[in-house]
Amino acid sequence: MMPQADLLIEGASELATPISNPDFSPAEFSTTRNGSVAAHGGKIVAVGDGATVRSQVQLVPDATVINAAGQTLTPGLVDCHTHPVFSRTREDEFEMRIKGQSYEEIAKAGGGILSSVRHLRQTTKADLVESALPRMDTFLSLGTTTIEAKSGYGLTLADEVKMLEVIAELNRVHPIDLVPTFLGAHEIPDEFRSNRKGYIDLVTHEMLPAVKQRELAVFCDVFCESHVFSVAEAKQILLAARELGFGLKTHAEQLSRIGGTMMAAELGAISADHLDYTTPEDWNAMLQAKVVPVLLPAAVFFLGKSKYADAKAMLRSGLPLALATDLNPGSAMTESLPMVMTLACLQMGLTPSEAITAATYHAALALGSGNFLGSIEVGKKADLVLWGAENHRHIPYHFGVSLVKTVIKSGKVVRAATQD
Repeated sequence: MMPQADLLIEGASELATPISNPDFSPAEFSTTRNGSVAAHGGKIVAVGDGATVRSQVQLVPDATVINAAGQTLTPGLVDCHTHPVFSRTREDEFEMRIKGQSYEEIAKAGGGILSSVRHLRQTTKADLVESALPRMDTFLSLGTTTIEAKSGYGLTLADEVKMLEVIAELNRVHPIDLVPTFLGAHEIPDEFRSNRKGYIDLVTHEMLPAVKQRELAVFCDVFCESHVFSVAEAKQILLAARELGFGLKTHAEQLSRIGGTMMAAELGAISADHLDYTTPEDWNAMLQAKVVPVLLPAAVFFLGKSKYADAKAMLRSGLPLALATDLNPGSAMTESLPMVMTLACLQMGLTPSEAITAATYHAALALGSGNFLGSIEVGKKADLVLWGAENHRHIPYHFGVSLVKTVIKSGKVVRAATQD
């Protein structure tokens, strides 16, 4: 019996998508001229050229039909590392960096993560939701349909729960899907500066069990860096999280190589993120353990640094690398995955197809969602973006503006070009 379709997008100048790969290796990339896709009930039921797709489906009454002539059709973008819930921005620190102070110096002077912690603790859940919603709209306007969202600016049980409840509320009220991650080990808070062990005990014995009991997070992340949590401390926290059933992630080798990536591989983390100071030894360990590398070039760019992760070498080693914005008020104040793709092309040497793959299917792998997200294939969620571009190469090429014309989430148009 011919499948029904309640959505048909036809006549795209180019349909550009990664192809799911059952192996842990970089995905192939496919382009189709005069591309079309049909969906029903939020899932893709047919993909191909226009005539083929039209012949494969039966449109239901009142089906949505979109003429995509002159546009490129891609999967919805997947941003697999963000910190979208915070109380205040930190443009004062931006200016301090311009004047010569380092990120580490600003943190030691009372800025950085702990500045965001102090402000968030004073902000109500309702106000945090209200301030985050415009960021969600911006993500959507730039083609992002799924994000991973971290806590980590509370650093008390009550405030970490508050952040995760804000993420849950955003999930309920906004079209974007948010995948929640507990990041209680983001920094040592002021009140535990002389008692690191006490804070780590609080995270492992109180915060993690409470978050798990309330089902507020899928993953647990740790900022593993010389000035934050050591490898031994991060391992203790992640082992406790794994015992409770959390998936594992880690900030690793952003500012120096201290062994966080090797630890992530040892513990079977789903991803290790940043990785600016990793080596072939680290990449081989990740490959053997199937840890997805998540690269965050916007953080390198925004901090005024020049040491970018060696993305091409990671791809050559066989790793399916992902890209993410790292949206946060201190080191990467952007919701733009297209801009991140541009940076990855220019500063890391990725081709446009490699960058798009890294921001869709490979990013979905970093969330354990590659079986239903990140590519335009039959059976997957109909999360799709139409771009004002004749081909996929134009998307990272024309930077600094939004080329997005239409965003479809689960088969429904959630943003159209006519919207402001």
